[in-house]
Amino acid sequence: MSHKHFLRVTGAFVFLIAFAFTLLFFQSLPSSVAAAGPATYPPSKQKTPPKPEMAKTAPPGSTIHTVTRGETLPGVAYRYLPETPYMTDTELEAAIRRANPEIKGIWLKPGSQVIIPDYMPMPWTEKSRLVPKDFEVRAVYLTGIMAGSAHGLDIIRKWRAVGGNSVVFDIKDSDGSLSVPFEGPLVPHRERVPIRNLAKLTRYIHSLGMHAIARIAIFKDDQLVARHPELAVRSRRTGKPWLENNKLAWADPSLREVQDYNIALAKYAAANGADEIQFDYVRFPTESDQKDAKFAYETEHPTWKRSDVITNFLQRADGELKPMGVLFSLDVFGIMGWQRTVDLVHTGQDIPQMAKYCDVLSPMIYPSHFFGMDGVAHPGDAPEHFISESMDRFIAITKGSGVVIRPWLQAFAWRTKTYSPDYIMVQVRTAREHGGDGFLFWNAGNDYSKPFAAMPTMRAAKDEYFRGDEVGAPQAHPSAPVATAAPQAAIR
Repeated sequence: MSHKHFLRVTGAFVFLIAFAFTLLFFQSLPSSVAAAGPATYPPSKQKTPPKPEMAKTAPPGSTIHTVTRGETLPGVAYRYLPETPYMTDTELEAAIRRANPEIKGIWLKPGSQVIIPDYMPMPWTEKSRLVPKDFEVRAVYLTGIMAGSAHGLDIIRKWRAVGGNSVVFDIKDSDGSLSVPFEGPLVPHRERVPIRNLAKLTRYIHSLGMHAIARIAIFKDDQLVARHPELAVRSRRTGKPWLENNKLAWADPSLREVQDYNIALAKYAAANGADEIQFDYVRFPTESDQKDAKFAYETEHPTWKRSDVITNFLQRADGELKPMGVLFSLDVFGIMGWQRTVDLVHTGQDIPQMAKYCDVLSPMIYPSHFFGMDGVAHPGDAPEHFISESMDRFIAITKGSGVVIRPWLQAFAWRTKTYSPDYIMVQVRTAREHGGDGFLFWNAGNDYSKPFAAMPTMRAAKDEYFRGDEVGAPQAHPSAPVATAAPQAAIR
């Protein structure tokens, strides 16, 4: 036998032995495994398909949310908050956990079902509460962002506890940004607004026995002009939008489209439970090169003055709001009580004419703002003088109109070394002694520590600082008791 033939025979013999051992191995396996073939071995590593979850049934007054990939419990709470009576994300998240005890962390399993308790699908409705125009308002101001936060709710509740009965909150601020989901052809697109359900907020304010005042900054509206430059005050030199201090653009107060936009927004607020609509920046721009500013009324109504534009606009707004039963108030410069020609020419705020078309005038008589007036070197430290002088002047020039004078008072320390709870009390007492009916506190940062400290003393001295008017007994709000929440939690 040759060497090559020997190798071929040996190789074949080895192959036959290996094949025989393989057959014997598979025959020794259980029949179910052998049938599955080598690809399924070892059986312990084969994945068992997950059991389908039992479909949940929504209890009465709730709904079911099916989780998509990447969703978290805080995200789901944010999504559904406007359609529940809970006031903060934190409250709703806690309620969802109670309804779904299997939820342990914040990440939710895709495809799982989550019960959303106390589901109240929008639109919500809330009616305004009618009060007489001389109702004694005692209010603090909140930005839209603050009013839409848990911290803002804390301020409202604390203000109520110390004797406040009203809150002013932004619907549209002085840059034109909206705080509410108002829709319209001129409205900016925003992914989120701080107050997603205005009717729920006003209902909550009402449940505390408080008066809800919706503030709208009217003609200072940089955001509107950015989207619609054709609605801007124009520069005579360049033909482009005119800028105040080379920064902010103003909407032209004499354009009908601009006026209609703001009136529609006011009616939206009234329809969602606001008890009072407050117009701010209801005037023309007053700074920078006034001669370069060109307005539509100069062509359409060449005999008009700026004050005619403002008065005509207020007449229209008052006519639209009066049938809705809400109060209509206007913020005006405190300096307008002096009725200086230069101020009237620039602002267009003819106080006696404006008083005909509103219920309340609120002059901004912050002592610190009267610099250069009456020979007082530090007006911020002379609150009695400037508040008494301002109130006397406003009462005199509106005599016989029936309008209520309710001043804005200083709740900030700018240009004064004497800001304190006593400073607050001096302002309130002086305004009341000189014909004021109620008061509004302004602090742009919403820090009301000094008014909070002053209110108990003023409340105890009956009739010296205020009468103590109340809207009515607080009503139950359809929500769980308000829990302590982190400041970043939001009411929507």
